[in-house]
Amino acid sequence: MQAYIAVTVFLLTYALIISEKIHRTVVALLGGMLMIFLGILHQEKAIEMIDFNTLGLLTGMMIIVGITKNTGVFEYLAVKSAKWAKGDPWQLMLALGTITAVGSALLDNVTTVLLIVPVTFSITSELKVNPIPFLITEIIASNVGGTATLIGDPPNIMIGSQTHLGFMDFVIHLAPPAVIVYILTMLCLKFIYGKRMKVDESLKERIMSFDERSEIKDAALLKKCLFVLGLTILGFVLHQFVHMESATIAMGGATLLMLITRINPDRVMHQVEWPVIFFFIGLFILVGGLEETGVIEGIAKKSLEITGGEMVTTSMIILWLSAIASAFVDNIPFVATMIPLIKTMGTLGGMQNLDPLWWSLALGACLGGNGTLIGASANVIVAGMAEHRNHPISFLGFMKVAFPLMIMSIIVSSVYVYLRYLM
Repeated sequence: MQAYIAVTVFLLTYALIISEKIHRTVVALLGGMLMIFLGILHQEKAIEMIDFNTLGLLTGMMIIVGITKNTGVFEYLAVKSAKWAKGDPWQLMLALGTITAVGSALLDNVTTVLLIVPVTFSITSELKVNPIPFLITEIIASNVGGTATLIGDPPNIMIGSQTHLGFMDFVIHLAPPAVIVYILTMLCLKFIYGKRMKVDESLKERIMSFDERSEIKDAALLKKCLFVLGLTILGFVLHQFVHMESATIAMGGATLLMLITRINPDRVMHQVEWPVIFFFIGLFILVGGLEETGVIEGIAKKSLEITGGEMVTTSMIILWLSAIASAFVDNIPFVATMIPLIKTMGTLGGMQNLDPLWWSLALGACLGGNGTLIGASANVIVAGMAEHRNHPISFLGFMKVAFPLMIMSIIVSSVYVYLRYLM
């Protein structure tokens, strides 16, 4: 009976998250609290289910980025890109897309689009070109770039926290397909948009007159931020060797930056996206209810019956299922459900090496988010910012461009996973 109750609560919560009628943080917390109120989990067990490594990593990076964005460095990079492109729309799209992809890999994709989109609107307004192709490019680039590292996309953070996989593991195994997918994606976008965008020469000259150095608001603060960010990324690279969790590295970097900048913590804490943190808390408790009642184990057994425990079939099913599911529902709750499922499948099936399954899940969930406008958090945020500026991105308009590109990226990922891990 408890298993039926847990599944009912989980499905109702998932349905409400998809409907977007109520804020997803409220829905996730409601689902988590119901698991406790209905006796599925005791409070102590519910707290055990919360992955504080994921929460610490997210919070630490949010603090570092929140302080860094006050320096104007992203505005500087955007203006520098526009001048590098000499006002040419396609070259500008390539430059902004690349900055978005790299920023998403080193910071995280949600933060990166929050910083780059306002500047994109400013530059496209000066050039008098439609900003929609640029925004679509940045959405896709943010999800592709975020695929490449442990800290780039929330699904990767969650996978890394629940496995033995570290920062360099993600770079070594996921950066190569991410780079290939990004190059192919930009070539496709050039074919789609390249000839449509024309800019008057006088407007190009106006862009060239911009002074990117004026965008730097606080040079001393920028030096401190870049120093701490560099130390933090070095910490991520070495964290397995020094036996420290990624959350410790991120929170250590955030603490050091607050110390050397002497910024008021009250001001800094406003930069943390607390609704995201509490969304994760509710989600962990919700999935914990399924784990505690044996639902996850039951699904794992059924999955093993279907695949016969065969690694190639299992990897491909996880990759494509993750991609299609993540295109239509938020990839965070999907990955939260899949992680214990894969662990249980590995235990029951006697699989010694689960790495191909983890890489399949990461590639499917991160790249699948490009399929529709609601597939990932970055997509929803950019769409909201565009609508606020009277340039709405239509669901079907985005899907016509992005869904075929997403399918292309999963085909590339399938070939990559098969050749590297399953031959």
